[in-house]
Amino acid sequence: MLSHYICTSSFNREINHKQMQNKIIVLDFGSQYTQLIGRRVRELNVYCEIHPFYNIPEIDAGVKGVILSGSPSSVMDEKAPAPDLSKIPPQIPILGVCYGAQYIAKLSGGVVEASETREYGRAMLEMLDNENPLFAELGKGSQVWMSHGDTIVSLPDDFKIIAGTRDVKIAGYFLASKNIYGIQFHPEVYHTSQGAQILRNFVVDICGCVQDWSPASFIASTVEDLRAQIGDDKVVLGLSGGVDSSVAAMLLHKAIGKNLSCIFVDNGLLRKNEFASVLESYKHMGLNVTGVNAGSLFLKELAGVSDPETKRKIIGRVFIEVFDAEAHKIQNVKWLAQGTIYPDVIESVSVNGPSATIKSHHNVGGLPETMKLKVIEPLKLLFKDEVRRVGHELKISLNILGRHPFPGPGLAIRILGDITPQKVALLQEVDSVFIEGLRRNGLYDKVWQAGAILLPIQSVGVMGDERTYESVVALRAVQSTDGMTADWVHLPYEFLANISNEIINKVRGVNRVVYDISSKPPATIEWE
Repeated sequence: MLSHYICTSSFNREINHKQMQNKIIVLDFGSQYTQLIGRRVRELNVYCEIHPFYNIPEIDAGVKGVILSGSPSSVMDEKAPAPDLSKIPPQIPILGVCYGAQYIAKLSGGVVEASETREYGRAMLEMLDNENPLFAELGKGSQVWMSHGDTIVSLPDDFKIIAGTRDVKIAGYFLASKNIYGIQFHPEVYHTSQGAQILRNFVVDICGCVQDWSPASFIASTVEDLRAQIGDDKVVLGLSGGVDSSVAAMLLHKAIGKNLSCIFVDNGLLRKNEFASVLESYKHMGLNVTGVNAGSLFLKELAGVSDPETKRKIIGRVFIEVFDAEAHKIQNVKWLAQGTIYPDVIESVSVNGPSATIKSHHNVGGLPETMKLKVIEPLKLLFKDEVRRVGHELKISLNILGRHPFPGPGLAIRILGDITPQKVALLQEVDSVFIEGLRRNGLYDKVWQAGAILLPIQSVGVMGDERTYESVVALRAVQSTDGMTADWVHLPYEFLANISNEIINKVRGVNRVVYDISSKPPATIEWE
């Protein structure tokens, strides 16, 4: 993406009319699990949007229900999130989750207090009203995941308690007169064993949503919308070889054919032989792709730069300059297509506004004014795994769909410290040995993302009868769904031992290999 700070309202205007007739709205109070709620609803094949609590969208006829998320805030805080729920029509079912449930209870005259025993982690539902539609087909003793310091201690008389645990008397409630449900646990996390059933009960049975949100329906409606929006105009798209840009390209190709031009820029920081192999893979997809070899320019601009944020900004600036120059060679281009996906949209309108910078995306910074292109983002409704499912429906090669995510700045942020052509060549060789080893041993598809990092240190070693003082590399392999959280992969010891030996034997200049066993959070997937 060249820029992902777009507003949710513009995003909504482009949704196909049929899709708008059947959706769930999630109001985000800042919970780390909010995106999971959206994902779980999507997994039910029901379209779902996430909005910050302070920007409740128009509740039109297409909205079938509203879910209020959890929050790191306390409802007793002076500046706690406090949306005006009167904007939600009374006939629309509401489900409050954790903070959402506490906020509704307090707003209605109930009492919420700081709990003497903060409940965090697994708990069992010891009291359960199976007659209530929210808990249909659930069993007593069902495991749920708690994460709250406050607790609801009393409710107004017209509220009915429908669930409780050993420590939390009011784990769930129901207000029949307004079709409102509240639960003080998180159904969206996998630790709640029947959470998917609870969400299904709410979304499908209580809200009456039709389960018609599927890759095929998304493709059909999106292609129709793209044709209507673009017409006979020309579009340019920056390809990366990754899943998002490839799926975006195929959707546009399906909609406008030869009026799409794609540009793939080699920044000199790709994996070994990746520029040629990616261009070759696109030949079989019928896409009009131009490859630009600009590696020497990027490396020249990065010379002597060690600060990771500065490296990212340099790469972003040079990329835009190269892309802009190449795009100007195409006559009468009116649109720039981007592979923006839904988490980027959500992030840009988060409850705290655009989040504090952890690390800049390599192309964030905007387009040069001389391009004067309108932006189109065909994937901005989708989570990462949904993008892959759409790609499968489009029959895109598994070599592309199964490709591990690779950072936009490439090896620049896997080389800690300054960047030189020699360091890039060394890390490309190490990375190649690691990735090919994963493929050879049937492990590549069991890992979400893997790579090697060149550390800015050297260590003492012994090779033959000689003492060495050479580079250290770290190997990283993680399992994730969308990169928001990640766990390190427990690769077999025998594999790690063999790969370590292979790297040290084959790559001159490396005498020590370490394996990164940090999860996200607290660590990030990349080191810079």
